[in-house]
Amino acid sequence: MLTNHLDFRLEPRIRELYEEHKMRAEKIDWGYHEFLPWDKAMDFKRVPWDESQVNLPSPVITAIETALLTEVNLPWFTSYLDQTFKGSLSVIKEFVHTWTAEEDQHSNLLETYLLITRNVEPMRLHQLHKMTLENGWDPDFHTPFETMVYTSMQELATMVFYNNVAKVAGPHDRELATLLRRLAKDETLHYAFYRDVIKFHLQLEPNYCYYLGNVIMNFKMPGAVMPDFENRMAIIAKEANYGPLEYFDQVLDVIVDYWDIENLRPIAPEAEKARLDILNYHARLKRVRERFYKNK
Repeated sequence: MLTNHLDFRLEPRIRELYEEHKMRAEKIDWGYHEFLPWDKAMDFKRVPWDESQVNLPSPVITAIETALLTEVNLPWFTSYLDQTFKGSLSVIKEFVHTWTAEEDQHSNLLETYLLITRNVEPMRLHQLHKMTLENGWDPDFHTPFETMVYTSMQELATMVFYNNVAKVAGPHDRELATLLRRLAKDETLHYAFYRDVIKFHLQLEPNYCYYLGNVIMNFKMPGAVMPDFENRMAIIAKEANYGPLEYFDQVLDVIVDYWDIENLRPIAPEAEKARLDILNYHARLKRVRERFYKNK
């Protein structure tokens, strides 16, 4: 079986991807201060927080809090990527640095928004923030190719999450919907880079299918380390427009199609088995989805 490392023959093509990413990101460069309703800000010492100041539906607040508590783990994500790609393609390490710089203001935007609008109790948010970081993050994947598969799916899922929650939040707060869509634009560019790196590898060597299965069939968001994660995701699925059905339609189905897994033809038996396992997993979830809509 082939090694689970990124292929050095692809470095020129991946560098083209990286340069394209930088150009696209430069055209939409932004600062989080541009998206905050500063006119609503008040001194908490002069005007203490009170529950009556909350003006968003509880499920929307839960969704924004959950996004924030995922984004604050950036130090752990960066450390993980840095260690995983040590000794790998230099362009990937360069991209990780760029990715970190672009992701860095996401948590600032979400946290400052929640504080300015007084939709959360400040000390409670501080405690959740601290607790989440103290929990750290210990991913299940520790090899370059699997990590790239994981980050492709994670960035796509995050993009979908922000856009879907924006639709629910919009009628209550247009500024919130705008900032969520702004975050989604960053995730779109990041997803495009990661997914195409994987696409290049599969086109060059279909036997890389062997490493897709473990990630695709065991995918979970990195925010799982935050307090009460399962309950949060249940609320968001029911009332904030992102759950298992959206995950299938807008993440899993999209990625399986983009990587053209159905038409790949790996030679190694283990790789072909992994490919068929992915297709069977996808078909099984599709049947669940169809039964749900049929019985709705």
